[in-house]
Amino acid sequence: MAQHVDVLDRITVRAGVFGGKPIIRDMRIAVEHVLSMLAAGDSPELILSEHPAPEPEDIQACLLFAYRSVAGESVYERLIVSST
Repeated sequence: MAQHVDVLDRITVRAGVFGGKPIIRDMRIAVEHVLSMLAAGDSPELILSEHPAPEPEDIQACLLFAYRSVAGESVYERLIVSST
């Protein structure tokens, strides 16, 4: 379980980036975008090859974020929030 918390540390929220939506490690890559690519059938390997900055753990973090959101957990309370 502690490993999941560590993975979620890869997801951040910045008020001025994508309207405050969750992003990967303070980069301009939205969790929503990664999830939409996975839902469209793109493999993690394809996503990583098309976007060189994310790492495999970032994709795992996006999936965990989605799972916990659907499970009704308060995911946003666990995210790093930055005002910049």
